[in-house]
Amino acid sequence: MQQAQRFEGRSAVITGGGGGIGRALALKLAAEGAYVTVLDLVEDAAEACAEAVRASGARALALACDVSEAQSVEAAVERVVAETGRPHLLCNTAGLQIYGRTEDYPVETWLRIIAVNLTGTFLMCRAVLPHLVETRGAIVNVASLAGLVGLPYDAAYCASKGGVIQLTRSLAKEFSDRHVRVNALAPGGVKTAMMEIPFPDDANPAVLQTIPGAPHGICEPERIADVIAFLGSDDAAHITGAVLPVDGGLSA
Repeated sequence: MQQAQRFEGRSAVITGGGGGIGRALALKLAAEGAYVTVLDLVEDAAEACAEAVRASGARALALACDVSEAQSVEAAVERVVAETGRPHLLCNTAGLQIYGRTEDYPVETWLRIIAVNLTGTFLMCRAVLPHLVETRGAIVNVASLAGLVGLPYDAAYCASKGGVIQLTRSLAKEFSDRHVRVNALAPGGVKTAMMEIPFPDDANPAVLQTIPGAPHGICEPERIADVIAFLGSDDAAHITGAVLPVDGGLSA
């Protein structure tokens, strides 16, 4: 069956595109015709993803970007517009997670997680939205199951992803009259490097048992990319302000 070309002639920007969900998404959107910009804090990772996209015959731009820094975000978006045209789609997949006991959790770690996950999503949205207004484009933010339910030893991540959900809803309403759709999805367990992050050594096993199990198992990043592509395409033209769990039933 021929691959659908829902993004033919469109420019898509992906944060955290050097690996995991972001890399899978870059390949997915490129296969459907998008000119993909891969942003990542690690320039080599962004370039490796872009090379994989180019090897498939599609177009890609790789840029180093720290989404938590306004100047870095603004400079990257300027390059995107200059080299690929106004974006039609922004996908915020960059994220950081570090478990820890709240009573001795470093403030610096808390601030860094909020800066990347929540402030970074805000800064990218703020920079790209004026262009999306012109292209009548869309934003898809990657939140998390942790933004919907509480997870132990994960206060910073839960707070940041809950913030992403509310940011999504606010922007969806604010930009509804300018024809920009803003949605989020909340993945459960996904086979990425984030799944290897350890819990504290002294974590209480009884507390860890409160973490819900995945009735359908851990999913591949490509399945998350499929959902993001749907939300970012015209197939979801009547969907905005939604937060879609993609967790195999964890939040049911």
